Amino acid sequence: MTPRACLALLLAGSACASAQTGANVLLIVNETSPVSKRIGEEYVRKRGVPLAQVCRIRTTQDEAVGRDMYEKEIEARVARCLRAAPDPKRILYLLTTLGVPLKIRGPGEGLETEAASVDSELALLPSRTRGRKIPLRGPAPNPLFQQRNAALDPAALGMYPVTRLAAYTFEDVRSMIGRSLAAVDRGKIVLDLSGNDDRMGNDWLRRAARLLPAGRVVLDTSTTVLYEQRDVIGYAAWGSNDKARTRRFVGFRWLPGALVTEYVSTNGRTFAQPPASWTIGDWKDKAAYFAGAPQTLIGDYLSEGATGAAGHTGEPFLHLTPRPDILFPAYLEGRTLAEAYYLAIPALSWQTIIAGDPLCRLRNP
Repeated sequence: MTPRACLALLLAGSACASAQTGANVLLIVNETSPVSKRIGEEYVRKRGVPLAQVCRIRTTQDEAVGRDMYEKEIEARVARCLRAAPDPKRILYLLTTLGVPLKIRGPGEGLETEAASVDSELALLPSRTRGRKIPLRGPAPNPLFQQRNAALDPAALGMYPVTRLAAYTFEDVRSMIGRSLAAVDRGKIVLDLSGNDDRMGNDWLRRAARLLPAGRVVLDTSTTVLYEQRDVIGYAAWGSNDKARTRRFVGFRWLPGALVTEYVSTNGRTFAQPPASWTIGDWKDKAAYFAGAPQTLIGDYLSEGATGAAGHTGEPFLHLTPRPDILFPAYLEGRTLAEAYYLAIPALSWQTIIAGDPLCRLRNP
């Protein structure tokens, strides 16, 4: 990005992505998890995170925790790390790692549940530390949603964008970090509508196509599923909720920096790696379940070569999933991975997770 373009973004309210470094990240590592510690060490080397901004917690390696454990062993410790940072105001992002618990168990169902992803709950830490009472039941509005001209100011917004360096293996995560550093603004955005014809979700995909450069969009409105696409920098689709999707892997050639989002309720339910023989299936077929569901997993996209992916630890409901018509235009305009995703997410204290390096952005070719 040229200095003039960077200035234009700053004047529009964006924190200029090229000015952001590891000094803007609080990295959260679980000391009881060897893979979490290895990922933390790798990220510190690659991004130059100050050691004073490596937040070391000690908690279970289980992916699911109760609310008490979350509050005492994760949230409270992260809050202490933020207070102890040499300059808390420069921290723009929280970054969890594989080995830090993924989701919080809770009572209730549907939009009335108290269950949430750990990352989405941590996002509201600035509000909670200032004494704001945020109900545990149901989603809370994301102050950054659709605020394309807003500066990334966690204190003013009352929230942090929180992403997670997680995939199936350490090697997968190391590759994700490498691809983040190599991300270049080229390639195409693949938008695959579903034959299920849910008007709202498909309309967002159509709108994304209208907002993006025409020469960089593949918009498929057929009832088939797109596989084997090349030079992909972005992908939005229905995943296993598309009745025509029969394959676990889409077989894309992903470019460094490629982002993924899909309308799937449990695609971030686990980062445990399924056996090679597993594939997606139908809810009626219990034999097709892995980790409690038969649906697609974002870990598969990351292992194939995507750099970032949005997923859900539980049912988010369609209207609260990331909006592709906001995500991809923001990303191509110069926002970081974390900013682009959080501009597109309607709710916090909810089910969404974002896997990827928060500092990833697309450089000029």
